[in-house]
Amino acid sequence: MSVGELFIMAVALAMDAFAVSVCKGLASSEKYLKTGLVCGLWFGSFQALMPFLGWLLGSTVAEYVRGYSAYIAFALLMFLGIKMIASAAKELAETKKALAEGIDISRQSAERNTSLAASVMIVFAVATSIDALAAGLSLAAVNADIAIAVSFIGTVAFLFSFVGAAVGARIGERAGAKAEIAGGAILCILGIKILAEYFLR
Repeated sequence: MSVGELFIMAVALAMDAFAVSVCKGLASSEKYLKTGLVCGLWFGSFQALMPFLGWLLGSTVAEYVRGYSAYIAFALLMFLGIKMIASAAKELAETKKALAEGIDISRQSAERNTSLAASVMIVFAVATSIDALAAGLSLAAVNADIAIAVSFIGTVAFLFSFVGAAVGARIGERAGAKAEIAGGAILCILGIKILAEYFLR
């Protein structure tokens, strides 16, 4: 497999991670550098790990997983998107109520977001890297150097995720909970897109 072909594969695998990273950035109240690094490390690591596992597991298991990958990704992204929208809607309602009652909400807003917690990030990382598991099959089929391949894929995913999360975080600093609702909607749309592509291919 040529460097050009490997790059195309890496970019294709990184696009879902990029889209989700933008959403995470929108939802995050952390500094954009921290958000970018956390997303980059999580998504980059899993985008490197999954092709390696697919390469190890062999065609039988990987083919089975690939047949259900669209459903799994759809379910996870829809769940996370709806949860994000519900959380933001609740926050908007609480903020409106607090303002009406003259309550100081600055501390509450500063502490609102826990979306970078490991228990949350691992679900996003798995949801965006399931297809990469099956991609490991093609690497084995063309006798690609797996060490170079997964390093390349992981690096590209890290960069895409870092940029996406950083951009989203900078926007989110000004948009607040409304941006989080938009991010949740994007996750749902992404899940629908993945499922639609599965049926249309």
